[in-house]
Amino acid sequence: MSADQGCLFCKIIAQQIPAKTVYEDQLAIAFEDINPQAPVHVLIVPRKHIPDISSMTDKDRELVGHLFWVAAKLASENGLIGGGYRMVINNGREAGQTVFHIHLHLLGGRVFAWPPG
Repeated sequence: MSADQGCLFCKIIAQQIPAKTVYEDQLAIAFEDINPQAPVHVLIVPRKHIPDISSMTDKDRELVGHLFWVAAKLASENGLIGGGYRMVINNGREAGQTVFHIHLHLLGGRVFAWPPG
């Protein structure tokens, strides 16, 4: 998988920076957010470095779909299915993206308001 030497998430994937990993496979890794916004707040990250949604190619469609599959699996494992949960992808600085490696936030365990942010 490709990596960006300056990317925080690439460093976590390479185990150069510690993280509390809750899931990993050949395509993705999931770890607890260091600044959780809910009782369950997990980041699901592809092992392949893709800076943002706009940088995806046709070849990345299945990979991004896999992130949603991992989110559903983790939601089930964390007892979030009955009460609901939120999945968020921030794309771009103005949308709140701070690490430019696509990632899916899985949040649950509390009631969320709408609209967000």
